[in-house]
Amino acid sequence: MAQVLRPLASQPAPAELLVGLERADDAAVYLVAPDVAIVETLDFFPPIVDDAYASGAIAAANAMSDVYAMGGEVLFALQIAAWPEDAPLTALERIFAGAVDTVAAAGGVVAGGHTVIDREPKFGLAVTGRAHPSRLLRKDALRSGDALWLTKPIGTGVLTTAHKRGDLTPEDLASTIASMVALNRDACHAALEAGVHAATDVTGFGLAGHAHEMAERSGVSVRIRMGAVPLLPGAREHALGTSFGGLERNQAHFLAEARVRFEGVDEALRTLALDPQTSGGLLVAVPAAHAAAWDRARASHRVEAARIGEVVDGSGVTVLA
Repeated sequence: MAQVLRPLASQPAPAELLVGLERADDAAVYLVAPDVAIVETLDFFPPIVDDAYASGAIAAANAMSDVYAMGGEVLFALQIAAWPEDAPLTALERIFAGAVDTVAAAGGVVAGGHTVIDREPKFGLAVTGRAHPSRLLRKDALRSGDALWLTKPIGTGVLTTAHKRGDLTPEDLASTIASMVALNRDACHAALEAGVHAATDVTGFGLAGHAHEMAERSGVSVRIRMGAVPLLPGAREHALGTSFGGLERNQAHFLAEARVRFEGVDEALRTLALDPQTSGGLLVAVPAAHAAAWDRARASHRVEAARIGEVVDGSGVTVLA
């Protein structure tokens, strides 16, 4: 991937590009005024649940999450769709409806998009947001002594894989979808009100993988206590013995060179630590001096979050039982 991105990395970057490839984060950030920066992101993928409306809502929440992970507010979005010629257009209409309603719930609007014919359906959005340039939430701003908080339970990769196999109960599917369509907007607002500066959203690299991203870019180490990590209903059960492409890639990369180390963690929790998430929660680093403000802001915005670890001196991620 580094080789493929070389032409992009060789571009001259204007000073107004606050976050681009050289300081890669959850989204690109471009300064347009002293107190206004544009936050831009793009995400799309094949549907992961059978319900078309839910697929659109999940894709929209997932795409907008990167704006919230940077401390931004959603302004508008453009839809991106690939659709088979022989697939019913009524299903695509429902996907669009789910996305439109979810963007509206975020205070934004879908302003257009583009659709192409493809053998495999895919859907997503390009999202434009805004943020104050001095209040960005960054991956590289961890400091030793910070407490790590997670704002959504994990397990969506394992559970949607079980759904594809026909092994997931309707109740567990409903709770998984509800988690994925939930916006990270309130968690973002709470983090900004508390004055914290480091966060990311937990998506394709899984909890431990995204924690490693933050630790590596900040020059510190992270400890995660899996016993404190909230799990979606059915996640532990379906994690046992499961395997799929995204999980295998995470394991191959993050277990190599001890990027992520496990101590006393059972097989199911080792799987869930690197389970690729769709529209996961925010991983927020809270300095001790901001702990009381974070507690007040979480309560004010009704953000359910769990303290799952801490930042220490060193390197890599250690996952404990």
